[in-house]
Amino acid sequence: MLILPAIDLKDGRCVRLVRGDFATAGQVADDPLAVAADFARSGAVMLHMVDLDGARSGVRANADIIASVCKSSGLAVELGGGLRSMADLDAADAMGVRRFVIGSAAVSDPDLVAAAVEKYGARVAVGVDARNGLVMTHGWERGSDLRADEFAKSMAALGVGTLIYTDIDTDGTLSGPPLAAIERLVRSVDASIVASGGVGCAEDVRRVRETGAAALIIGKAYYSGAVDLADAVRTGGAQCIPNE
Repeated sequence: MLILPAIDLKDGRCVRLVRGDFATAGQVADDPLAVAADFARSGAVMLHMVDLDGARSGVRANADIIASVCKSSGLAVELGGGLRSMADLDAADAMGVRRFVIGSAAVSDPDLVAAAVEKYGARVAVGVDARNGLVMTHGWERGSDLRADEFAKSMAALGVGTLIYTDIDTDGTLSGPPLAAIERLVRSVDASIVASGGVGCAEDVRRVRETGAAALIIGKAYYSGAVDLADAVRTGGAQCIPNE
């Protein structure tokens, strides 16, 4: 299982939110490049970045930082947040991003997802961000009537090979991941499932691995010291950048 340590950017700072609430944003590190370097020392080969400003407004305020991490960290970068057009994907590609995570736009514009898959293939992932089983959009601030599992299946049907499932109710809480929901998606959707949200201890990493998830995103657990990243990488097993 691939371990993806996370960097969330807001106003140029590394922050973490609790349950996706922007009012809870707190700075957790000073220098994104230094954080990425620590990820690499711990054995990670790929990191998960979220442009929170982009997710909320669609305006990319952190492009320079993202490009620097792509160029200098030695890690493959997966980026989400505000990727809502082919031009956005092309710009991310020019920055050196390895994998693009389409979130809100996948709900409102599935044709974009189909076009993105046609152009970029397996480098395209879709974020399935859920609260109470329903998909949320626009930085998790807007609800929908889409069931997360049905939405995931519809994206897989478009050829999306990687789905990033985030349980908003546990994200940033360290309270434990939604294992049953993760396992249900792994078993029912023809795509690789990346789990995100709730990891709070080393045992959680093992439990997520046992669900069959292809990857696990670790954010607050790393910054709070609740999980040692090097230990998590060892638990995950061989770390290989997806062949895209």
